[in-house]
Amino acid sequence: MKLKTIFSLLLISSHLMASSPVDYVNTLVGTQSKHSLSTGNTYPAIAMPWGMNFWTPQTGKMGDGWAYTYDADKIRGFKQTHQPSPWINDYGQFAIMPVTGKPIFNENDRASWFSHKAETAKPYYYKVYLADFDVVTEITPTERAAMFRFTFPQSEKSYVVVDAFDRGSQVKIIPSENKIIGYTTKNSGGVPENFKNYFVIVFDKPFTYQSVVGNGNIRENALVATDNHTGAIIGFATKRGETVHARVASSFISPEQAELNLQELGNRNFEEVKLAGEKRWNEVLGRVEIESNDIDKLRTFYSSLYRSVLFPRSFFEYDKNGKVVHYSPYNGKVEEGYMFTDTGFWDTFRCLFPLLNLLYPDMNLKMQEGLVNTYKESGFFPEWASPGHRGCMVGNNSASVLTDAYLQGVKVSDSESLWKGITHTANNVHPQVSSTGRLGHEYYNKLGYVPCDVRINESAARTLEYAYDDWCI
Repeated sequence: MKLKTIFSLLLISSHLMASSPVDYVNTLVGTQSKHSLSTGNTYPAIAMPWGMNFWTPQTGKMGDGWAYTYDADKIRGFKQTHQPSPWINDYGQFAIMPVTGKPIFNENDRASWFSHKAETAKPYYYKVYLADFDVVTEITPTERAAMFRFTFPQSEKSYVVVDAFDRGSQVKIIPSENKIIGYTTKNSGGVPENFKNYFVIVFDKPFTYQSVVGNGNIRENALVATDNHTGAIIGFATKRGETVHARVASSFISPEQAELNLQELGNRNFEEVKLAGEKRWNEVLGRVEIESNDIDKLRTFYSSLYRSVLFPRSFFEYDKNGKVVHYSPYNGKVEEGYMFTDTGFWDTFRCLFPLLNLLYPDMNLKMQEGLVNTYKESGFFPEWASPGHRGCMVGNNSASVLTDAYLQGVKVSDSESLWKGITHTANNVHPQVSSTGRLGHEYYNKLGYVPCDVRINESAARTLEYAYDDWCI
């Protein structure tokens, strides 16, 4: 009875300490998943609401859609990720990993044991102890940048590894500026031929060691590598408990734009960025107040709302004049205006987007403007975007998302293009991506349904989806 009372008091104490919505969020919910059994297929996204770049500890191998799984006991790196789901997988990713003892690049060799007991996972802050190297890593993000804080042991051989991943990448070390720049082209589809994610990393400690890596070969004192799989390793001597900071940003537009995006951090220190992130999350999650003292319900609700405001992802940036611009994942050009991505309407039309209309209409207006830009740049509204059109799921539910927003008062400025795009997408199919537009529209428009014997899969599901979307239109 005494133990039960103490446990109850601890729960009450924990509840009282959780004075703001973000305190209830558990970013690890849904991470105990694998390919054969999903309990959510999530990863702990260290991010701002609708941020362009997320970060996550990476337990899976390079290219594994299950980037972080709760049952894993080793971390291979801390990855900038744009993955909406393991099935769609990632694009524009690269990783950062501190090590000690000797320069190591191979993702298996550099992996370090960690324990959830020495892990803090919040939307705006992540911290973990890497036991193999006696290093604490902390991360706090902005929309397009992030700050790392590494706490090293006493060592003459402390290093930070940057892995630009395979399928084409480049790294360049600039010792005079304590800087690494580069790009990654790794993706899972839905990108033009000129796709690159340009990154910049600036440290607050001079390098005493530098090397670049090309296809597994470490080249000491070399400063540039361009190959299928590249990376960089920089090092320094550290005192016990010494902190080294890395300021990181990236851009889909250019290296110069990545430098501009780095300015999101300003002159703020780690704690100031962290506090600003906490404030922003409380503003967004605080749109809903729950009148309950049930700690489990509060945790469930706010953890779910956290997931609901991660996507669609912002895919736009601000140029040197403060103008909203974006790299188009549809035509490969830099265009003006908003762009969002990493969402599939087959699921979200019935739940997420009505929620955005209700709670975040100003943000959803930007998303709707971005959808109109997608039509203008590709000739179709998207059905699954990551970052461009992807072949996944059935239906034409962009019609539902667009019309519901318009009828709820979230109205785009170019309503003529909105209408043209809706009707065009409903009566055509994308020439390369058959899940965009309406596959089988000729049969549906003539017969009222998609037949089962015309080599078009999911004919019944398509018929039901098209009928609902027609009702919306």
